[in-house]
Amino acid sequence: MAATTGLESFVDQIISVITNDGRNIVGLLKGFDQATNIILDESHERVFSTKEGVQQLVLGLYIIRGDNIGVIGELDEELDASLDFSKLRAHPLKPVMH
Repeated sequence: MAATTGLESFVDQIISVITNDGRNIVGLLKGFDQATNIILDESHERVFSTKEGVQQLVLGLYIIRGDNIGVIGELDEELDASLDFSKLRAHPLKPVMH
């Protein structure tokens, strides 16, 4: 029996990924493999700042290596759409230290 990553239910859903280097990438999960490498479509990176609103950098089709993924979570699209990212302020995430 093959090991599963638990990502099957997230395919074709909008997810948020926090990478080990502190990036927050949001996109549509199109696929993954046994090493948890993931493929996101229509993706963008959210760059947080304490001085200005959240910048959203368009990435498009994007692959993230499994060994660089810290956290993967489902995104509440209704709540996400109601947020005004131009008014949000936050410290950028720091890289994960191993």
